Amino acid sequence: MTQPYGPEVALIVVDVQNDFADPTGGLYVVGGEQVVQVVNAEIATARAAGAPVFYTQDWHPPVTPHFAKDGGVWPVHCVAGTWGADLRPDLTVSGPIVRKGVNGEDGYSGFSVRDPSSGDVRATELGNLLKDASVRHVVVTGLAGDVCVKATALDAQELGFSVTVPLAATRFVNLQEGDDERAIAQLRAAGVDVTA
Repeated sequence: MTQPYGPEVALIVVDVQNDFADPTGGLYVVGGEQVVQVVNAEIATARAAGAPVFYTQDWHPPVTPHFAKDGGVWPVHCVAGTWGADLRPDLTVSGPIVRKGVNGEDGYSGFSVRDPSSGDVRATELGNLLKDASVRHVVVTGLAGDVCVKATALDAQELGFSVTVPLAATRFVNLQEGDDERAIAQLRAAGVDVTA
């Protein structure tokens, strides 16, 4: 962890939910359960230093063009109100939760959602929450490193925050072989500090 926590440094915990972080989940990320204790340690360090902690949570309707059965690319996951959409029970939750994909949008980034039919993009409340807290730097952890963690980190960088992604606190889907390496390269090329 190269960035010390403090009031201007926020921790963003991305989608540490049963469907991603439990082997029986609908879109299990291999090793996803292993990040929970690492992320909990980050949360404890952040809170002890007075840093705010924010969480994102996929929260999809049962029918959405985001899902393969409805024309998208992903198996059914994180359907609102189900066990799969719940944050992991062993995750420490100590801050606001930003839900994404609520109206059937693609919710990759914690900062924005995209209508999969029209392509229209709109902001979530995360950016305003960070600005209201006078945050300048964000540490992005959670699942998955090549999808929602990457999208959240890139959006944060584009919005003017400096960004750290600690690899110990994420795992990768690798829908295509090498997605992890490509994601890390893309993050570094954008100026994100990717650490071990």
